[in-house]
Parts: sequence; structure tokens; C-alpha cells
Amino acid sequence: MKVKKPSEKEIVLTGTWGTWSKEPSEFPWYYDDKETCLILEGHAVVTDNEGNTISFGPGDWVEFEQGLECTWKIDKTIKKRYKFG
Repeated sequence: MKVKKPSEKEIVLTGTWGTWSKEPSEFPWYYDDKETCLILEGHAVVTDNEGNTISFGPGDWVEFEQGLECTWKIDKTIKKRYKFG
């Protein structure tokens, strides 16, 4: 799991990516493939099975590695652009 601020070039690349949104909730998740996303709105905290935690919100670039098992806790309705691979 990794969070950073994206470059302008990276932001432009997300224009063709899919979008996803979800209301405040908490749920387990497993990543079959690597996912990269740009957070457009909201806030969430993700904790992996080893207790490592990341927190992210609008403007953050987030990467989740293939095989990651984690728990999402969405504090404020989240909207993101994402791609797999």
C-alpha cells in the first residue's frame, strides 16, 4: 500500500480510467490484481492484515499491490478513478 501526491501527467492519465464510489462503511477486501487509483472525493483508512494503515483523501494517488488482504473503513463517501494492472 502506498499513498502519494500525483504529478500533473499522472492526473491526466486517469481521464480514461473507471470510477467507483461508496458510502461510509467498513468491509474486508482482497486485491486479485494491482490497483492504482486517484481519490476524487471523500476519505478512507485501509489496514492490511499485518496492522499497517494508510489514510487518504481528495487528490491522493493510492496503489494497492496484488494479493493484498485488507479492511477498508470509509469515513466520508469516497469517489475514485481506478485501473488494474
